[in-house]
Amino acid sequence: MTLKITWDEASARRTERQFLAFPARAGTPVADIVGAMLGAHAQVLSAAEVSVGVRADGVTRAEVRAALWEDRSLVKTYGPRGTVHLLPTAELPLWTAALTAIPSGRSPFAPAVQLTEEQADEVVAAIGDALEGARLTVDELSDEVVARTGPWAGDLVMPAFQGMWPRWRQVMHRAGQRGALCFAPNRGRKVTYTRPPRFEPLPADEGLTLLVRRYLRAYGPATPGNFAKWAAAPRGWATELFASLAGTGVIEEVDFEGPAWVVAGDTEFPGTPVRGVRLLPYFDAYAIAAQPRETLFPGPAYARALAGGQAGNFPVLLVDGVVAGVWHQRRRGRRTTVTVEPLERLPAARERELAEQVERVGDILEARAELVVGAVTAGPHA
Repeated sequence: MTLKITWDEASARRTERQFLAFPARAGTPVADIVGAMLGAHAQVLSAAEVSVGVRADGVTRAEVRAALWEDRSLVKTYGPRGTVHLLPTAELPLWTAALTAIPSGRSPFAPAVQLTEEQADEVVAAIGDALEGARLTVDELSDEVVARTGPWAGDLVMPAFQGMWPRWRQVMHRAGQRGALCFAPNRGRKVTYTRPPRFEPLPADEGLTLLVRRYLRAYGPATPGNFAKWAAAPRGWATELFASLAGTGVIEEVDFEGPAWVVAGDTEFPGTPVRGVRLLPYFDAYAIAAQPRETLFPGPAYARALAGGQAGNFPVLLVDGVVAGVWHQRRRGRRTTVTVEPLERLPAARERELAEQVERVGDILEARAELVVGAVTAGPHA
């Protein structure tokens, strides 16, 4: 008989494993927390700092930056969906194997703009060679790539924010996913890049299997379609991947609003629903990965906290494991004003929890936080 899992059971287990039900104890390595999240989205580093900080007692942005720039237990690079993430450095063999094995979708560029696979491989190799033992701005890296490949790599053919980018930059994310590139500390206001420590990637099949196991442990029960959305992979490919693992003792089918999967044998779930208030920043891992999205963002939350069904565009207020509002913080010097817009009136006990969470966000950002309950007027990504 197939095990039936309820939303309350799944939500309680996910939030426990995400350190959202109970923050990690003081002293827990920052890299362990990021590993449990399957990466912290870091296009905006302060958002990643809050994502990690709300999951651990006593962690501030200073600890996250020390792990990233000093002891290098974290690396900032291109991770799932080709977006910038913090990943544990020790897990790069897994991530590189798995991410490079996930089929990419159609190129958004016209055929005359695209790189051939041979050219893409040549560019990635050139990036890795140029960044070995160096820290380069994107313009410096561009000069090095063109010098190592040819003028074709520098053709200004990619539409960009305020002009055109050189052709080679369309595979910059691929260089990160292959371990040839990662971010280095800024030089003034300029972003710089370097090469992460050398490592040997896992075999592709092993990497994919481990990634599916890690994903299901963190966010299961889940369907192949859920995994495909999270990984920006073709749905048909994900369905075939799960089917290939189903008969090997790696994954196990359960009933979670229909057929879904967990890691084989990983069928223990908490007996009580999750309780509590949490503030999650832009593109927090939980808000993106936990499915079904209609249940995580119930009722008016689906329209208010998503952008065309896309999660992560707004920081969200979680109440008892589901989205119950949005928030925004505006910093001025050592102070930050946190405006929270609940979608329903919060009981007094929840308001006290919210005030504590706002104070925690201030601690993480090393600022004195002020709570304002009211309408959030800032749009997505503000």
